[in-house]
Amino acid sequence: MTFGAALQTQQLVDASEAVGTATPGVLMRDKFSLSVTYTHAIQDVEAIWRGFEAVGVESPGQSYDFIKLWVEQQQIPSKDQIYVVASLDGAPLALLPLHRKSAWGLTRYCWFPGANVGAYAPLLDRTRFAALSKEERVHLWAQLLVPMRGADLVYLRAVPVALGGHSGLLTSLGTSLTFDTLYRSEYSSWAQCDQLQRSKSRRKHDRQQGERLEALGTVGFELVQHGADARSIIDIMFCQRSARFKAMGIADPFVRGGLVAFYQAAALPGSGVDVRLHVLRLNGEVVAVRYNVVHGDRMFCLISSMSENSAIQNGSPGKQCLLRVMQSVFEQDIASFDMGAGFTDEKRHWCNASIELRQHYLPLNWRGVVVCGVHQAAQRARCWVKANKQLLAVLRWPGQTLHRLTAGPGKANSEQL
Repeated sequence: MTFGAALQTQQLVDASEAVGTATPGVLMRDKFSLSVTYTHAIQDVEAIWRGFEAVGVESPGQSYDFIKLWVEQQQIPSKDQIYVVASLDGAPLALLPLHRKSAWGLTRYCWFPGANVGAYAPLLDRTRFAALSKEERVHLWAQLLVPMRGADLVYLRAVPVALGGHSGLLTSLGTSLTFDTLYRSEYSSWAQCDQLQRSKSRRKHDRQQGERLEALGTVGFELVQHGADARSIIDIMFCQRSARFKAMGIADPFVRGGLVAFYQAAALPGSGVDVRLHVLRLNGEVVAVRYNVVHGDRMFCLISSMSENSAIQNGSPGKQCLLRVMQSVFEQDIASFDMGAGFTDEKRHWCNASIELRQHYLPLNWRGVVVCGVHQAAQRARCWVKANKQLLAVLRWPGQTLHRLTAGPGKANSEQL
């Protein structure tokens, strides 16, 4: 298989230039085994998508049902959706699902859910893709960008450096910047997790917190899946999250993004999304919740919350909820528990696996080049500031104070790239 001779100027045949059509466009190449097709309707790529995700996903952002529901709930116009498929020798090799957004006179393609899941990546036939040379991958990505003409850039955030045991598959995907780390707990059983992650002093500390919580009343823990109870629990979870954001002086991203309805819909029977809620109760009242999505043998925690009631904080309901999750999850055919990106105490306590996340930039014109350069510089500065806790606190204080004084529950912050 050779790419070089086939990389000639080809005509992109689009069945219709009218945006919103579900008719796929096709990029055909004479005497070449690579073809690129695209469509504005997610249903057109369902069979291909499900074939890719059947071998495993890195996040719910690679789940067909999750993204289909996201598109429906967010009412994203078909003209702003694009699903590009590369096929080699007639068999699908890669799928790139993207959302077109416009702001400040710029148009970009990016992942659909933004920062609402920990990681994203193109869907790939990893084994066949790994067999390509670096030059062949560069050419393939270049052809996948052809249907996105007219935009300024493609911005792909939170892409893991390794996919399904294959490292470096996406190094040829534009320019990249390492910006965060994804944390996972991967154990064969609770006994192994307990042995490796908890010292004697840690067990004692957990027990003491549990005793303080139990001194306040009856403690209960349950797993809730699709059903009537899920809706009320999710409502409580978002109320707890809103209270926490308010205390931090941060606008509630779930409210301002109109996302509550999506998470409620995902938990309904028939959504196609396997939502599992881990719930801790005190005297029957919900005091901590973890909203998880399960795909195969992987569980992804998307949202966690706990009561802001100061009377029970001494019992650490959030930590006690997570302790019970860890005690149960690896006995339920879960091999990997993904806790998302960004370092926290709970990840330090429980996670034994980590993977770097990169942002990939693919400018499509001179404006895209400028924006990518500015954004990369800003991200480097942001990482430096985050590493300096004292400086971070100083820089956050004015904005948090202003938000507490002026922001309503639905007021939005400036959208990130």
